[in-house]
Amino acid sequence: MLVTILIWAYSWIVMKQVLQHAGPFQFAALRYVLGALVLFAVLLVTRQSLRPPPLRLTVLIGLCQTAAFQGLGQWALVEGGAGRIALLAYTMPFWAVLLAWVVLREKPTSRHWAGIGLAAIGLICIIEPWRSMGSVSSTLLAIAAGAAWAMGTVFSKRMFQRHAPSPLNLTAWQMLFGALALCVLALLTPQRPIEWSWGFVGGLAYSVVLASSVAWGLWLIVLQRLPTAVASLSSLGVPIVSVLLAWAILHEQPSAMEAVGIVFVLLGLMAVSGLRFRRGPV
Repeated sequence: MLVTILIWAYSWIVMKQVLQHAGPFQFAALRYVLGALVLFAVLLVTRQSLRPPPLRLTVLIGLCQTAAFQGLGQWALVEGGAGRIALLAYTMPFWAVLLAWVVLREKPTSRHWAGIGLAAIGLICIIEPWRSMGSVSSTLLAIAAGAAWAMGTVFSKRMFQRHAPSPLNLTAWQMLFGALALCVLALLTPQRPIEWSWGFVGGLAYSVVLASSVAWGLWLIVLQRLPTAVASLSSLGVPIVSVLLAWAILHEQPSAMEAVGIVFVLLGLMAVSGLRFRRGPV
């Protein structure tokens, strides 16, 4: 679990750094085309079915979970700091609670509402609407990325409830459809030419092999071997470590108000995920 957290947290630093060598949509498209190919290769090696899950839901998941989440997140990094964007994108659980209420008729509990309230306070502290709104575009893009990820999560839950596909098979196909949408976006959007430097190639390799493939496999092992509540710590660990890495590597020091907001958002995530700190045996 620790390795998974570190890989995903550092990937936000990599995503920020590669913008020195390519446009946001070019990088996202390349990353997920190659990532999908890796997953299909794994399906072949493990002799799992290549038959796609029901197409309508699979395409919707791909458009939300891969195209919108990654496209908006990468776009937000053009102007926003890596730690801040990672934290705002990982507000996904709050939006998932609200969207599941609308789409799946899963009514939020009092614990969910408490978490959403804490997160709202945290977001206000991070955005600081009483100050200059120079970074408002990157902030809104990051929040929209989290909401898109949440919508993809809700569609994924519906898919598993109705059709029970293999997680690897669904991930590969939704990633392929999302990658195709990103390719169209990259072709239609004017961007800087790709600079095929070692920095770009290294960042792309890290994102494809480690962040999109190895970490996903490790996450499946975590889910299989650890209780859900413990595994949920990953959703807390990634944005925390991302903020710390951005501070150490990119010198993105959070302001005092942002630090207060981070604490409230993390408390909200803990409430929504149902995590509790219990005293161990003496």
